[in-house]
Amino acid sequence: MEGLSDVASLATKLKNTLIQYHSIEEDKWRVAKKTKDVTVWRKPSEEFNGYLYKAQGVIEDLVNSIIDHIRPGPCRLDWDSLMTSLDILENFEENCCVMRYTTAGQLWNIISPREFVDFSYTVGYKEGLLSCGISLDWDEKRPEFVRGYNHPCGWFCVPLKDNPNQSLLTGYIQTDLRGMIPQSAVDTAMASTLTNFYGDLRKALL
Repeated sequence: MEGLSDVASLATKLKNTLIQYHSIEEDKWRVAKKTKDVTVWRKPSEEFNGYLYKAQGVIEDLVNSIIDHIRPGPCRLDWDSLMTSLDILENFEENCCVMRYTTAGQLWNIISPREFVDFSYTVGYKEGLLSCGISLDWDEKRPEFVRGYNHPCGWFCVPLKDNPNQSLLTGYIQTDLRGMIPQSAVDTAMASTLTNFYGDLRKALL
């Protein structure tokens, strides 16, 4: 399997990349969408000809519970309205796995269903957790899906200092949806998908 000859070094590199994104200065970001509970920013990605998105909002729950809902596992399919299937293809030690998942069509099916094969890694970060992932070049393809590609992405979840029962959830997403779709449609879909993600997650944790 390409890129997985050394799982530990891939996991470390991925974690360090996300920590680097987490330290990007505020003035480098532009607001893409803002709701009462969530703000989504974007900046040009250094990985591909698209955007790196940053989303942030407070979730009323403990860090472990939130990350258990986000990382690969049975919880995720129960609440994430965009995800239509999720299979763990391979498990490694230290909270690493390879997963294959599919997403529903978006924007009245202008964006058709997509399939992704990602390496996922969950690790402690400060007082909280980081769950991060990156797509792999997986040979087996299914003709009914366009194969998308996630450049390094992840979710930082840390307890609020003044209320440890609430957590600050910050996500970094840069997805190359591939296929023949206009960039404007991708931008609209990504910002909306991220705000909906927080809404779905909040409902699931109630």
